[in-house]
Amino acid sequence: MVTKEELIKLSKEIRADALRATTGAGSGHPGGSLSATDILVTLYWGVLRHDPRNPGWPDRDRFILSKGHAAPALYAVLAKRGYFPSEQLHHLREHESMLQGHPDATRTPGVEVSSGSLGNGLSIASGIALALKLDCRSSRVYVLLGDGECDEGLVWEAAMFAAHHRLDNLTVIVDRNGLQIDGPTEKVVGLEPIADKWRAFNWKVICVDGHDHTRLLAAFEEAKNCTDRPTAIIANTVKGKGVTFMEGVVGFHGKACTPAELETACKELEGLP
Repeated sequence: MVTKEELIKLSKEIRADALRATTGAGSGHPGGSLSATDILVTLYWGVLRHDPRNPGWPDRDRFILSKGHAAPALYAVLAKRGYFPSEQLHHLREHESMLQGHPDATRTPGVEVSSGSLGNGLSIASGIALALKLDCRSSRVYVLLGDGECDEGLVWEAAMFAAHHRLDNLTVIVDRNGLQIDGPTEKVVGLEPIADKWRAFNWKVICVDGHDHTRLLAAFEEAKNCTDRPTAIIANTVKGKGVTFMEGVVGFHGKACTPAELETACKELEGLP
């Protein structure tokens, strides 16, 4: 098991890699990638049962990035875990690259499901979780939703389905950074009380600081120990986390840093003056 200090260091490196990739591409979604980074790092280094040498291992846990626009962070994680060479990050969003703007399961090792059309991830995850139960497999399914994505009705249909089938091998993580492309979530379509909404759908709910690796690990362990219903982890995060000039700025939802901004951001992430 990696230490908290190692997870913090990894998160900084992943953030820098995701920013370099989006700046190199001249496009992408850095804000939501940075808010989700600590969640992804905790999963891939501390929670998931997976094998980069054998991405199709039948007994692996499954992770689905439903908020597919955060692909730069996922790609950076997969590269560092050894699913493909890190040099591929320099080809983000290029024509015929294995790293498209949203995850493509037909191109990218380690990507379970092609995503990006918001609202679909939980439905797919619920179907996989049910199939694993029917096959008597012990694998678990994790799906990361954006909070703005929870505006989609399909999310709540899937939430009903998962609770009805008591899919206790399914965990949802909501990246609750409070911002979506059009502005603050509570001004676009209010989500609060979001935790109570998941409880009303008969899910176990855990609220946690989405940037605290120790608390995230504890939340995932608690989810594993829930044996009668699916679990929703509401991870309270900051859009653009880790880079001062990006934090809480909705404009960085879908805008890459300039080269000068990238240099400033990487210095901050690396602790340089």
